[in-house]
Amino acid sequence: MRRRPVLVLLVVLLVLAGLAVVADRVVVGIAEDRVARLIAERGRLAGRPDVQIEGFPFLTQAVRGRYDDVRIALTAADLDQPAGTRADVSLRGVHVPLSDVLSGSVQEVPVEHVDGTVTLSYDLLAQRLGPGTTLAREGDGLRVQRTVEVAGVTVPLTATGTIALDGDEILFDVQDVSSEDEHVPDFIVDQASDLLDLRYGVPDLPFGLRVTGVSVADDGVDVAFSATDTVLRG
Repeated sequence: MRRRPVLVLLVVLLVLAGLAVVADRVVVGIAEDRVARLIAERGRLAGRPDVQIEGFPFLTQAVRGRYDDVRIALTAADLDQPAGTRADVSLRGVHVPLSDVLSGSVQEVPVEHVDGTVTLSYDLLAQRLGPGTTLAREGDGLRVQRTVEVAGVTVPLTATGTIALDGDEILFDVQDVSSEDEHVPDFIVDQASDLLDLRYGVPDLPFGLRVTGVSVADDGVDVAFSATDTVLRG
């Protein structure tokens, strides 16, 4: 009989712990929804991004005013861009005092580290080369198909090459060009290859963000960026 009070106490503690977990998950869900709404409004997005506040418990992070990892995912629909375009951002060490949150006076958000990736879809990049252009992944590089006109001759071209970061531009370096029309002279093909040069200027990034690299993916070109000890301001 002496064990019964102990068992009852254990049951009560387990129930309370379960309720605390539920409460924590409810609060974090509300916080994520509020952040998503704010990003959509201030960023004038076409849709609301997916926001995940990592780490458990959330309430402890809120009380101390430091969030371990906040992840934001934006789709092509959110960005109002061609399919395949997306952005994934991770904010680590986000500092927002609880008092500022409760008073609604958050003006700036210090962040210890930001890193992320923006995927520029092949449809988006193809627009830079003109109508009828298609881009696709070719191993670690790209394949470009386009019909151009040189010296009055219509030339269907297929080119392969690599991409690289040249300053603040993404550069497609053509390495091999061929034509489906075997009757087109080689010198015409060589001249036409200049029309396949692709340069995509990366816009100036805020908050001290720097582009750290580019690579090809199945849906488009991934542009990686990061920043350390930055401050996000509305």
